[in-house]
Amino acid sequence: MSGHSKWSTIKRKKGALDAKRSKVFTKVIKEVTVAARMGGGDPDGNPRLRRSLDLARAANMPNDTIARAIKKGTGELEGVTYEELMYEGVGPAGTLIVVEVMTDNRNRTNPELRKIFDVNNGQLGAQGSAAWAFEQKGIINLPRDAAEEEQLFEIAVGAGAEDVEDLGEQWLVTTDKSALDEVAKAIEAEGLKIESAELAQLPKIKKEVAGRDAEVLLNLIEALEDHDDVQKVATDFELSEAELQRLSE
Repeated sequence: MSGHSKWSTIKRKKGALDAKRSKVFTKVIKEVTVAARMGGGDPDGNPRLRRSLDLARAANMPNDTIARAIKKGTGELEGVTYEELMYEGVGPAGTLIVVEVMTDNRNRTNPELRKIFDVNNGQLGAQGSAAWAFEQKGIINLPRDAAEEEQLFEIAVGAGAEDVEDLGEQWLVTTDKSALDEVAKAIEAEGLKIESAELAQLPKIKKEVAGRDAEVLLNLIEALEDHDDVQKVATDFELSEAELQRLSE
């Protein structure tokens, strides 16, 4: 498991994300709006919208807010047009970072992200400078108490999943990007609760970081994730159990 995944789990446990709920709503609303614009407002015929609605429900987003976002995407209500962009960069200790963005003004977003990299000992790179180190996969998160490992493994792998991993308080199911929806449907068909199902950039090879490099890197990632235009941040680092313990105290 990547250090980022472990660290995100710790942050959730510590409640560090509670104060960012409004930002989470903003990011999910953008995803719902773009998904509806790209594939229509019917989740049954729009897998991306269906996944974004899972994220909205996991964030406890009100139904009327979700409905407005869909209508803005389909053009039934006036709304902002978002552009999807991918930024690539390098962080402390040579770690590679991919940032997925939705913005209505790239001329604003570009310098703001560059500054975040600069002040956190990183560097925003050219297209292709980091993306080569990642591959897009489907990831499905379930609460730890949703199923026993053997049961979940049998269902998920039987439907085409590649792996099932224990994150402590969650299960992480990894799939090929083309198999995400089929695996998610198979899990739900068995009555198991899914928290989220989405496509993500996963590192092909992981780098272990520690000490000051780890602290600065986590600050960089959190600053990027906190930016209103950033939807997802993927990195290729991992943390040892000892380093996780030190950072979580």
